[in-house]
Amino acid sequence: MLPQVLQAGDFGQLIHALQQPPARVEAALLLLCGLMAWLLVRLLRGATPAAEESIWFGRRIVDGVFFPVLLLLLALLLRWGMHTLGHPVALFKLVVPLLVALVVIRLTVRVLHRAYPDSGVMRVVERSVSWLAWVAMALWITGLLPLILHELDSISWKIGSTHITVRNLIEGAVSAVLVLVLTLWLSAALEGKLLKGATDNLSIRKMAANALRALLLLVGLMFALSAAGIDLTALGVLGGALGVGIGLGLQKLAANYVSGFVILAERSMNIGDVVKVDNFEGRITDITTRYTVIRALNGRESIVPNEMMITQRIENSSLADPKVAISTVLQVAYGTDLDVLMPRMRQTVAQVPRIIAEPAPSVLLSNFAADGLELTVAFWIEDPERGMNVPRSEVNLALLKLFNEMGVEIPFPQRVVRQLPV
Repeated sequence: MLPQVLQAGDFGQLIHALQQPPARVEAALLLLCGLMAWLLVRLLRGATPAAEESIWFGRRIVDGVFFPVLLLLLALLLRWGMHTLGHPVALFKLVVPLLVALVVIRLTVRVLHRAYPDSGVMRVVERSVSWLAWVAMALWITGLLPLILHELDSISWKIGSTHITVRNLIEGAVSAVLVLVLTLWLSAALEGKLLKGATDNLSIRKMAANALRALLLLVGLMFALSAAGIDLTALGVLGGALGVGIGLGLQKLAANYVSGFVILAERSMNIGDVVKVDNFEGRITDITTRYTVIRALNGRESIVPNEMMITQRIENSSLADPKVAISTVLQVAYGTDLDVLMPRMRQTVAQVPRIIAEPAPSVLLSNFAADGLELTVAFWIEDPERGMNVPRSEVNLALLKLFNEMGVEIPFPQRVVRQLPV
């Protein structure tokens, strides 16, 4: 049973009824309803909250959606029982509309926060919905809502053969918002189920989640347009215009979306791979339908359009084998006994942390330089996501310590100056 709209002259009678002794009985019953709702939500949620904040239960029981919904149902049931027994109802006429507004606000805020956790636009929408819901409930309680709706219904115009009023537009917009909020809620819940526990097939699940969200939003948009009173047959012309717009001005955006699904379907790049694109190297942290997020080891993040990930050459260090070869170059003085030095260098490099034993480190005489013998030390690591500068530095420090122990000279630059006779 939904609460009825108060008439314009009923507000004064409501205030007078709230001052009578029966209103105290209603207040006690409402407190009892609140306690029962809290206990039921507590039993359903469990003793400890879940690691991830729930839309239904929230963090503190009362900040979820389930608590105000259950409290509203208990209040409606109690009001129906009191009305059946002939008991005067005053406080419930005030509390029930407030609970309706609280349910709408809590549902909208929770769903939008789950679907778009870091969106500033969604925060503005949340505040707007909250203000509109409270203003509507205030007009409902004071009895001004029927007067305002009547005035809005008198403002009308015709578009073709359709008669439209301001009231129709407002009611359609409210219905559209509710339908889209429910669609986002369903898509967020299904996406969470798909991505929960994903390991090696995370990219496929991400693609399925993105496709599912797009499909649900499309279906929700169709229902929302129908609820707003818009004839869906007119969308054929809009679809043709949209196709022309995509072909002319939105081709880059469409290419990014198509490329995103291609990346996820082909699995040429997965979340967690270490890649290098456009001289930016890092680990892929997220692949959306429009862009890919790459996080470098220094904490910087790069948002790369998916079209670039398809059309440009991408270096993927994790595609076939996570092992990566690193090299460092140094010089020793001419006359150094390389037959003794080079095996010691290989043993020293093999003992450095993060250097793997297979393939084994190697030391090569790469060049006869002007100042000394140039040696190239090559070694392998299997965790490039942790960075490659640290193992190179540790190898250089270990070799420097070895040279100092063996008395090996690292030559300074040398130049020969010849003075010609005058």
